[in-house]
Parts: sequence; structure tokens; C-alpha cells
Amino acid sequence: MSQRSQAWRDAVQIVAIDPSAPYAAAVRQLLPHARIAVDHFHLVLAANRAVTTVRQRVTRAYLGRRGRRVDPVWVNRRYLLRARERLSGKRFAAMWNACVDLDPSGDLLATWIAKEELRALLGCAKTADRHGIRARLFDFYTWCADTDVPEVHTLATLIETWWPAVLTFLQTGATNAATEGTNRLIKQVKRQACGFRNRTHYRDRVRFHCIRSRERTGARTGRVPT
Repeated sequence: MSQRSQAWRDAVQIVAIDPSAPYAAAVRQLLPHARIAVDHFHLVLAANRAVTTVRQRVTRAYLGRRGRRVDPVWVNRRYLLRARERLSGKRFAAMWNACVDLDPSGDLLATWIAKEELRALLGCAKTADRHGIRARLFDFYTWCADTDVPEVHTLATLIETWWPAVLTFLQTGATNAATEGTNRLIKQVKRQACGFRNRTHYRDRVRFHCIRSRERTGARTGRVPT
């Protein structure tokens, strides 16, 4: 950003970043007038990480070992990270009952509910007014405060620390999802090729792979995207 012109920096109004202190410090130093928005993907990722940490801790505490295929919670570990609305009634009941059977303390389900409360809060982006955002934030903080799970308290502290940036995202919906998606595709091309010796081939392969993922042809028309 320091190599850009002053006119270019003055035109920047919102910067979407990861919840990283060095990133935020650089933005505040070079773009003091710009608003910082935390990308919601990384917040949900932090919530999913808390669920995984609690699941592993509970498994070791009650079984004395790591999870195995015979453990219902290990089988449903991916469904714990999936959105509630994407789970069928049968799958949700199986996941919920597995957590109840393994964890009498309820720490795992408490963390999962905190994750869903955070998703409900982030779902207010560009659709809810300040009263709706305040109500969702109150529900999230209340649930986190009523639990004794350290991972849930850490998640609540993260939201409290970055709340001005989170509020900017909720008000504007600014996100760097497109950049993150393109970066993932580039890394995928590099892994599949196990390295490129020709920079031109590398550039063409990346461009083809990224454009192909965005322009899809219909099965009925049979036309190839231009």
C-alpha cells in the first residue's frame, strides 16, 4: 500500500481483512480514514475450531484416547461443523444424541450452540437494523457468559476485541471471499501440478482454472462459455 499513490489510498473506504493485529495496524497507519471490516469466514472458522478443540478434549477426558471410527462423535465430527440449516432432521438428531451420550457435561453442545449463535449474528449482514444486530449480539454474549467452557469464552473475547470491525461487516457486508476463493484455486493448481517450470504455463493454467469455475455451460444448450 505504501507504493500506491496518495489518490489511490484516499479512494479506499473499506478494507476487509482477517482478524489479525498486524493487518489492522498496517491499515490504520497507511489508510487512517478507511473502515476495517473483519471477514465473516474467519470468524466462523474460529468458532468451528473451538468446536473441534472441545470435541477432542472431551473425547480424551471420557475415553482416555483419541476418537476412533467406532465413536459416534468422531463419525459425526464433520456434521458438528456444518450449518444447522444444512442438516436434515435425522442427521441432526444423530449428531445431537451422540454428543449427549459422550459428553455428560454438555461442553460440546454448548460450544456448538455458541457457534450457531455467532452464525445467526453474522447472518444479519445488510439485512437487519441496529436493533436486530443488538438483539443477536445480546443472545450470543448471554449464551457465552452462561457457560463454563473456556473455548467459548475465548470466542466471545475475539468478537468483543474485533467488534468495531465486525459491526462494519454487518453494516456493509464487505468481504474478501472472492479473493480467498481465487487464492484457494491457485494453491490447488500448484498442488496438482507439483510445481511449474514454465511461468507462462503456470499463468495460463491458473487463469483457465479460475475462469472455468465461474463460467459454466448449461446441459441443455450445450454452448461453451466465451
